[in-house]
Amino acid sequence: MEDDIQEERNRAVQRFLRGEKPEAICASLNRSKSWLYKWVERYVADDDSWTESRSCCPHTFASRTSKEVEEIIKMVRLNLYNKGLFCGAQAILWELEDLGITSLPSLRTINRILSRNELTHRRTGKYEPKGTPYPKLPSARPNQTHQVDLVGPCYLKGPLRFYGLNVIDLSTARCGLYPSETKAGQNVIDGLWDVWKRLGIPEHLQMDNAMSFFGSPRHPRGMGQVIRLCLHSGVEPWFIPMAEPWRNGVIEKFNDLYQQKFLDKIMMATADDLKTETLAFEQRHNISYRYSKLGGKTPVKALAATKIKLRFPAKDEAPRQRLKRPETGRYHLVRLIRSNLKLNIGSELFPIAPELKGEYVVATIDVKEQKLKLFLDKTQVDEFDYKLC
Repeated sequence: MEDDIQEERNRAVQRFLRGEKPEAICASLNRSKSWLYKWVERYVADDDSWTESRSCCPHTFASRTSKEVEEIIKMVRLNLYNKGLFCGAQAILWELEDLGITSLPSLRTINRILSRNELTHRRTGKYEPKGTPYPKLPSARPNQTHQVDLVGPCYLKGPLRFYGLNVIDLSTARCGLYPSETKAGQNVIDGLWDVWKRLGIPEHLQMDNAMSFFGSPRHPRGMGQVIRLCLHSGVEPWFIPMAEPWRNGVIEKFNDLYQQKFLDKIMMATADDLKTETLAFEQRHNISYRYSKLGGKTPVKALAATKIKLRFPAKDEAPRQRLKRPETGRYHLVRLIRSNLKLNIGSELFPIAPELKGEYVVATIDVKEQKLKLFLDKTQVDEFDYKLC
């Protein structure tokens, strides 16, 4: 079949070269003039291959990423991977921005390049919870739950020593950052208040058991200043189990990003530099960082899609210590009941029923009722008098 077609092309061109009119040639072959002129143009007297068909696919693609940029993407990905850093499409895009690459490819394009070059290997698979069920806070809507952590001490040239108070909204992945001079109560209060003025006030605030958050473990009924701030603001504090930082996994992972993309990369020497660059990094993350769990949206776009009205502090200035003890509200401590069958709250131990051994329970302190209520899977299983100081 192909031979017949090639012979037809050859005969048509030979007729044209002998002076036969194109109209007559095309009419006899039921072909168009454009077809005839195409093969006349391809005719080569001493090369019989001119009659062969050629691919119709374009040799160049206007939208295809240049080879140079593709090679840079591969090098950046391998470099991040070898350093044990974030090496997904989003992390690569940020690196390209920092390198000053113009005509930045989209995240989808970067993912296609990684897939085409078999650079999608991950060190570990997706985490799958095992063992004892763990009580999980809701995060279906913006500001339903925030996680908070203190990073540091960190050091800048100058020298400058500080702590990074980092907050993340579990629903939208919006972050709020505040560089604090110390871990003292007032500094943490100032930091949370500053972040809430931008992110809004959450319903639940999850944190570890550091003194900066919980207060003195020697006087657990004294209610630390952060607990008091939360209860006065309509926020329910949640304290994760002792020595289990992975329960605050979202903020812990963000802290790695904060270290790699901010502390390790941005040059800062003064307190003013630190304050300015911290806010700039927060805004860059919230406006441009895209998350697969958000369907490819940025945190700001994810918030806008919900159309939910947020609640913000009524005053510009943060409350000052010492805050009065709240009259109402609740705060919670998640604890694993071990073989000694004791619930540990600071320096106090409470006896627990044997059937709760090996279970994660929620110890809820009701400020108004002055009670400590114990819950397992939302079912109250015990109760203790708990007079607050």
